[in-house]
Amino acid sequence: MAEDGAILIGKSWKAENLLLKLANRHGLVTGATGTGKTVTLQVMAEGFARAGVPVFAADIKGDLSGIAAPGDSKPPFVKRAQEIGIPYEADQFTTVFWDVFGEQGHPVRATISEMGPLLLARLLDLNETQEGVLNIAFHIADEQKLLLLDLKDLRAILAHIAENAKDLTTKYGNVTSQTVGTIQRALLVLENQKGDMFFGEPALEISDLMRTDRYGRGIVNIMAADKLMANPRLYSTFLLWLLSELFEQLPEVGDLDKPKLVFFFDEAHLLFNGAPKALLTAVEQVVRLIRSKGVGVYFVTQNPLDIPDTVLAQLGNRVQHALRAFTPRDQKAVKAAAETFRQNPKINTSEAIMQLAVGEALTSTLEGKGTPTIVERTLIAPPMAQVGPCSVQIRQQALSESGFKGKYDTMIDRESAYEELMSRKNLAPEGEPVEASTTGGGGILDTIGGWLGGGAPQQRPKTGPGSRGGALPQSMAEKVLTSAARSAATTIGRQVGSAILRGVLGSMMGGKR
Repeated sequence: MAEDGAILIGKSWKAENLLLKLANRHGLVTGATGTGKTVTLQVMAEGFARAGVPVFAADIKGDLSGIAAPGDSKPPFVKRAQEIGIPYEADQFTTVFWDVFGEQGHPVRATISEMGPLLLARLLDLNETQEGVLNIAFHIADEQKLLLLDLKDLRAILAHIAENAKDLTTKYGNVTSQTVGTIQRALLVLENQKGDMFFGEPALEISDLMRTDRYGRGIVNIMAADKLMANPRLYSTFLLWLLSELFEQLPEVGDLDKPKLVFFFDEAHLLFNGAPKALLTAVEQVVRLIRSKGVGVYFVTQNPLDIPDTVLAQLGNRVQHALRAFTPRDQKAVKAAAETFRQNPKINTSEAIMQLAVGEALTSTLEGKGTPTIVERTLIAPPMAQVGPCSVQIRQQALSESGFKGKYDTMIDRESAYEELMSRKNLAPEGEPVEASTTGGGGILDTIGGWLGGGAPQQRPKTGPGSRGGALPQSMAEKVLTSAARSAATTIGRQVGSAILRGVLGSMMGGKR
């Protein structure tokens, strides 16, 4: 059994525990596909929740949702519990489901200002010149006290820049309508990928992820990521935006008896693939410093080589499942994984990594004053909640009992940069949004962007502060134009390619705007 102040991971010749007071020193779970990483993640999440620590985890395949349902005493789990010397007691955990697209959980949103210009530049795959113009847009919005909440606000400020390009060039350097048009087209691609659903209000409140239930257990927050994974950059950027928000908003607390939140980053290699040096430096900084905010970060990936050395050095609690050495790179990964452990003279670590069975791992956690334990070959404890996806009924029940019903479900469209800029031009906000002139650089492409940017349908009058208002029925001509625009936009999207790329930690690297 787990000791007081610890959670049980499994058993070698002794119980292998993770000390709660050192759980904010972060961790790593690695192993080839099918070796048991997801089950280990669930075992750890259950342990933290049972100890009163809230958990946030992305659910890549939907399997982790079963933590909301009671276990069913499957023979392999009962047998494993007996081998470890613990009773198998079916359990379930209070769970809140989240979903960027609002389909399998409560919607998650952020404002354009919260994301910051550097993060958005990476998201839109902008070059240095285009990124510079985006920074100018944020600077002008700050100067003129224009709220940047959603994509139409960003479009409006970009159009404003294009119309005043001559004056702005004198003050900020070369600003061309062609550059603005390129950014507008990138925004169109983002919309076509449903990325616009992530921007707006009400924005997620970080405190809503850090709650306990009425029994004092930590609430498990599950992000439905099966559809989100269709856009890997969107997935990794969202999680690192969330991590940066935790870093910025939480106060310094030093070392606590247990973390305030544990954050599991599954498919962690997506964060580091192709990341520039400045980004890696920022991630290293967050991982190093966020522990003083009481947050533990656990990376889950197939290969330890997926994690840069500067970040890997910050991960003190490690669970290594089996790796297969079929290629030279695989052999290098096995050697690298073995060398990161504090060696056990009784175990050939490199050979053991290739011989581990499913549900078995090499473990090393921090003890005492933060020194790693000797690596041990460990049988991973069985989860006590359901393994595999939960039913639709359980998910719906969790959503209705989360306490957030109605808080995030309906998007709010309050007066912001778009409405203010339209007012300055003596145009009603219900009219078409102003798009950047792209003479010689965009032309019809940005006109199409205007049709799809939320301005074509005439809007019903708002009934009060924060009311969104619904679209009036389109005329036949409007329907034909809109249909043609969407068809053209799809073609454009294919030509532009994967422009929906996200950078990370823009708010940290560039500062909130």
